[in-house]
Amino acid sequence: MNAPAPKPWIMGIAPYVPGRSTTDDGRTIVKLSSNENPLGTAPTAREAYRSAADDLERYPDAGAVDLRAKLAAHYGIEADRIVYGTGSDEVLHLAAGAFAGAGDEIIHVRYGFSVYEIATRRVGATPVIASDRDYATDVDAILAAVTERTRVVFVANPNNPTGTYTAKADIARLHAGLPQSVLLVLDQAYTEYLGPGDDDGGLDLARTEANVLVTRTFSKIFGLASERVGWGYGAPAIIDAMHRIRAPFAFSIGAQRAAIAALDADDFVADSRRHNDEWRAWFGDQVAGLGNAGLRVVPSKANFLLVLFEGSLTAETAYRALMAAGYATRWLPGQGLPHALRITIGRADEMRAVVDVLRAEAAKA
Repeated sequence: MNAPAPKPWIMGIAPYVPGRSTTDDGRTIVKLSSNENPLGTAPTAREAYRSAADDLERYPDAGAVDLRAKLAAHYGIEADRIVYGTGSDEVLHLAAGAFAGAGDEIIHVRYGFSVYEIATRRVGATPVIASDRDYATDVDAILAAVTERTRVVFVANPNNPTGTYTAKADIARLHAGLPQSVLLVLDQAYTEYLGPGDDDGGLDLARTEANVLVTRTFSKIFGLASERVGWGYGAPAIIDAMHRIRAPFAFSIGAQRAAIAALDADDFVADSRRHNDEWRAWFGDQVAGLGNAGLRVVPSKANFLLVLFEGSLTAETAYRALMAAGYATRWLPGQGLPHALRITIGRADEMRAVVDVLRAEAAKA
């Protein structure tokens, strides 16, 4: 019997696998697998979300006018050059959908965000994977991978799942080396965790150049992961093309109000950054102390660390031990990282407990 047949490139997609929050037998555990904010959400953002309870019968503003105006004022950018979506994931999909298709190529780094390949294959384009430099973005490798069929380059900065950071000079060199016909997408989901001296210049490039798009999200430091509010900023022609294919109602009235309030929660954001800086450094030092068991961490500027298991203790063993102890981390064999765990920086007690499990397992190995 004949049946509708999906396009062959759709069947080539490996579906996105979210971070786990339960064990195999269904127990709820501490979730350190999705890079969520352990401090929660700013109280003002929660209250703004609750204020929408009386408007559940209403469609949200399809133009997100108030949110775009708030973003423009907060970041010093133009409201009419902002596109938004259901998380920055959708904005990444919009970039691929507007600027690439069958027969085209999209480049991303070897250890990059898994959505890049999904977005690429979804539109029938071919993913081209540039090699890394010790888990970090290699600008020269990306430029060497460019062909006449290249349409988009995805670069996360800081990178997910490695946490590595590409300096402003290297981002500028990457952009300068790309043809003007290639869209450079700078995925800055974790940019709020950076110090003030670590600006990679992405927003400035997106303001002045015709082929740069910056994407950001409210899911990380702002603590609004459940509300799926993402946005992008770029040249008018880029934004116009993306608006043509975006969903008309990306997120709810409550989500928009919460995001607007979150932008004013400076103390909450600063506290979140300080907590992350302190416990990321502490956790990294503790793992480095287990180097005799072959553990090391990739230098990170995000809210997680990628722990490499290069000795007798394997990542899978550590993953299962942590799961049994009540802690979900991210084991990524499907992304070419069977020897690594990505571990979100959680609360102080959670990080101490994770170290205790790793130390005990290292002693057994």
